Amino acid sequence: MSRRPNARTRTRSLRTRLLVCVSATLVVVCVATGLITTLFQRAYLMGNLDDRVRDAAERALGGPSSHRDTDDDLAFLRESGQPAGTLSARLDEDGAVVSAAVVVPDAPARDLGTGQRTALAGIRADGALHTRAVPGLGSYRVTVRVSGDVRVLTGLPMDDVQDMIRGLVMIETGVAVAGLAAAGCVCAVVIRRQLRPLRRIAATAAEVSRAPLGHGEATALTRVPEQDTDPGSEVGQVGAALNHLLDQVESSLAERQRGEERMRRGEERMRRFLADASHELRTPLASIAGYAELMNCGTDRVEPVLAWRRVSAESARMTGLVEDLLLLARLDEGRPLQSGEVDLAALVAEAVRDARATGSGHDWQLELSLDAPVLVTGDEARLHQVVANLLSNARMHTPVGTRVTASVESADGRCVIRVRDNGPGIPRTLLPTVFERFTRADTSRSRADADSGGSGLGLAVVAAVSAAHGGRVQVNSVPGRTEFTIDLPAAMAAGAEARAVSGSDVWV
Repeated sequence: MSRRPNARTRTRSLRTRLLVCVSATLVVVCVATGLITTLFQRAYLMGNLDDRVRDAAERALGGPSSHRDTDDDLAFLRESGQPAGTLSARLDEDGAVVSAAVVVPDAPARDLGTGQRTALAGIRADGALHTRAVPGLGSYRVTVRVSGDVRVLTGLPMDDVQDMIRGLVMIETGVAVAGLAAAGCVCAVVIRRQLRPLRRIAATAAEVSRAPLGHGEATALTRVPEQDTDPGSEVGQVGAALNHLLDQVESSLAERQRGEERMRRGEERMRRFLADASHELRTPLASIAGYAELMNCGTDRVEPVLAWRRVSAESARMTGLVEDLLLLARLDEGRPLQSGEVDLAALVAEAVRDARATGSGHDWQLELSLDAPVLVTGDEARLHQVVANLLSNARMHTPVGTRVTASVESADGRCVIRVRDNGPGIPRTLLPTVFERFTRADTSRSRADADSGGSGLGLAVVAAVSAAHGGRVQVNSVPGRTEFTIDLPAAMAAGAEARAVSGSDVWV
């Protein structure tokens, strides 16, 4: 069972944690600095006091040494130049205090009382420095010096040293507190300013998280400002990485939207394709079924020769439609075509001759201006179908007497077939979809008769076969001039003999 975090365990903000961390570090540094300074200062002051105690002990030992017959002689304390608070005592062989006195300012030396003497008893005569608390006088730094059978204890008060150390501690504490307060304020301001770009990045991320990305719409996402993407800083690296991530998200959303749009268009094309194909197939089937029904009713209703002629024509029409559909399906699946070397000049010339035989009402012309054979690698039958479809398209959608010219060119490793006519042209609204399947313009371009219109697959086959050969097809149309251009890669036939075509222009 999970435990809900309470207020104490809740994660604090980065700014708070940084401020606490920096403040704690400053406190530790200040305490360590103050402690070390105080210890060194105390050691220095105590060393100075110890030197003064030793000097005083040497002076105190000089007087009693000259009066060895007097055990309680402390006359040296009454000499001038003794600092106030100087304490001295005569000890016996057992270390007991025989006599003791202290120098007081503006007065003779004062003898110590019993309790004060007791506090000084028991100090060994080893020349070391000792600290004793003398009742009524405070803490003293004392030492015992021996000269023969004379033992003298000398001490100086520690109050000045202790007062100085306490003052130093108070000053250091005050300075540290003031410095910590100032440093804390400065750190708070600096941390706040330094984390401001990070807050802007967080705000950008929060704004992006509220965007409706789940709907798949390629909306413009907010970016981190350029000032917060400096790669020289860690925050700038985070900002630059977030911008890069947002770029990828936008690209993915746009690609997803384009894919969905392509899918919708594909589904729409498929539905339209099925509807058009069904309609195109239903028309010849209905005609065949009608004539068959008439034949069943008797020969007096229809002439058998006419009926069979119409049935054959509709069957051929349906067969051509089905073959075109199968070809487009194979090309959509990426099935390879037959490959061989094809002479485009001969292929276009043959297609023009076929078109002249079929549509004698048009002016068919072939235009060649070649210095070498125009060879491509591909399926000759399908390429012939492409040129035948373009010529048939010109025949069906232009009036009688229209001039249709087919030409072949070769330059820079490309072979170009052009089919142009001087008919009424293709409507501007139809140009973007002219190569789509079942696109028809029967009402915009004149036809010889109502039955001469195609199924709307001819130009779709042209585009698909051209793409399968690594080429492309384009159309430019204005009233009085319509030109289809097929651009194919030339075949690199090693060892092919150059054949020149005499004359600058050949008209057929």
